[in-house]
Amino acid sequence: MIRNIEDLIKKIKKSRRKNKKKSYTSFLLKSGLKRCIKKFNEESKEFSSSLYDSKKKIIHEAADMLYHFFVVLEYSKIKYNDIINELDKRSKFSGFEEKKKRSLKLKI
Repeated sequence: MIRNIEDLIKKIKKSRRKNKKKSYTSFLLKSGLKRCIKKFNEESKEFSSSLYDSKKKIIHEAADMLYHFFVVLEYSKIKYNDIINELDKRSKFSGFEEKKKRSLKLKI
């Protein structure tokens, strides 16, 4: 049962070792980064479109997008806590300041 993000991440990690003919997650992870990205992009477009639809449709598409987001992170060996830590660092100043800092770094 999935009760939080950590449960979803554990399920995805565990599915990596399963038979790709029996586990869609395993199939995706063993199909390579391009396949994982393609599915995430498809799901994010479906989520964006669902925002004009019913609440039920938005929830359904949000679940699909989150699942594929965490599959891409698992493939890339990126830890959820690393993302949370990055968000925590950014919370110490406004988003406008963060964007300004980033654009200055790109110009150098």
